[in-house]
Amino acid sequence: MGKTPNFSGVKQRNKPYTFHDHRKDGIDQNTLNKFVNVLGWEVLMNKHRATFRVLSEEQKDNLDEINAIVMMLAHPTMIKRPILKHEGGYYLGFNKLKYNTILDL
Repeated sequence: MGKTPNFSGVKQRNKPYTFHDHRKDGIDQNTLNKFVNVLGWEVLMNKHRATFRVLSEEQKDNLDEINAIVMMLAHPTMIKRPILKHEGGYYLGFNKLKYNTILDL
């Protein structure tokens, strides 16, 4: 299991943020569609998770944007995280230096 990002710099500077864990809290189709449109479904889908590995070869071979969205809605663990939304942009994955730059920390 991956580490949870450290948002201590954000907290120390009293920068407002909301952390939404789509694995625990789920994700709605509109939000997922935004992520797919900006980041791409191929990048967004976590193919290293057990949920993906148990798919049949036929399901993996026929994977396209529509099928990927259906699967990620049904199984949010297939979505890579974290996804940072900031000032209209979306950023996938935690990188402390990148977050410091994006969030002006």
